[in-house]
Amino acid sequence: MYLDKLNLINFKNYAQEELVFSPRLNCFVGNNGSGKTNVLDSIHYLCLCKSYFNAIDSQNIRHDEDFMVIQGNFQVKDEPEEIYCGIKRNKRKIFRRNKKEYQKLSEHIGLIPLVMISPADSGLILDGSEERRKFINSVISQFDKSYLNTTIQYNHLILQRNKLLKEFGRKHSYGEDTLEIYDEQIVPLGNKIYEKRVEFAERLVPIFQKYYNFISGGNEKVELIYQSQLEGNDFLELLKKNREKDKILQYTTIGIHKDDLILNLDGYHIKKVGSQGQQKTFLVALKLAQFDFIKEVNKINPILLLDDIFDKFDVDRVKQIIRLVSDHNYGQIFITHTNLDRMEAVLADIDIDYRLFLVENGKINQN
Repeated sequence: MYLDKLNLINFKNYAQEELVFSPRLNCFVGNNGSGKTNVLDSIHYLCLCKSYFNAIDSQNIRHDEDFMVIQGNFQVKDEPEEIYCGIKRNKRKIFRRNKKEYQKLSEHIGLIPLVMISPADSGLILDGSEERRKFINSVISQFDKSYLNTTIQYNHLILQRNKLLKEFGRKHSYGEDTLEIYDEQIVPLGNKIYEKRVEFAERLVPIFQKYYNFISGGNEKVELIYQSQLEGNDFLELLKKNREKDKILQYTTIGIHKDDLILNLDGYHIKKVGSQGQQKTFLVALKLAQFDFIKEVNKINPILLLDDIFDKFDVDRVKQIIRLVSDHNYGQIFITHTNLDRMEAVLADIDIDYRLFLVENGKINQN
């Protein structure tokens, strides 16, 4: 599977670009702010229906323009797939596959699996549990549509239950029967999500540890620990026991929307003890494990986007990562970097088909 051609109109800092790619390795080199990351983000849009960096679609339209278009020609399991994304200000987003519009964007998720590694991933370590739940959901949703739909339903019911609790608090009147109706709908959905997440974590952990050891040299012990209130407990009983607490706080305090993924280095949270280099190695290993996991389940190589991940790595470690991902176990790869000499030195050291693009002020030229 690979992206053959990409067309951009009014996307971020690009007025219009048409790019043809290598099915293996594509490198974009340019100064910070030149627009190289925007190319990767446009590919993320085509695969997952949204920007990796900005959830507000209209803010990705080029300044002073009313619309944007991203169009890509893919080869997926030896079949051509044309994906179109069109966005107008104050209009709904349009997504088409082979000129047929999707009724629901969730129908597209999983067709073209993708993994992106970016400096923005630091939020997985530095931010709250919501970021780590998003990571879990984004991985599982790329191969399990029922999980995506179940999560959407669960989140909607939790939102409605929270509105009900706030209404109870405003009126100082509580309807136990109504809460029970919500709880009876929430519990089976939450249990399904929990089971999928447990399975995911069990399969991901050994792959992650393998990659971390490869990149770091195996001198440190790392752990991923899935943490959930449902572990060893009956979800319905938990909701009943915490009902009074929920009424006081006016939101649902128990459920899989409180899950977390604990990231440890040598027995301590990596946020507290890890250097910048260790944290970056942790994130790269986690995302490469995500790649392997999706590949194993989908039986297809996801597209891999590496956005400026070499900033805090020395040349030898960069070469080690490039050699790893340029292996035939991987598919199409897109890389951004700021240093042309360094990028060319790395490319000269590996045997792989590649294309090198120079990016400057919203213009792209093949080197």
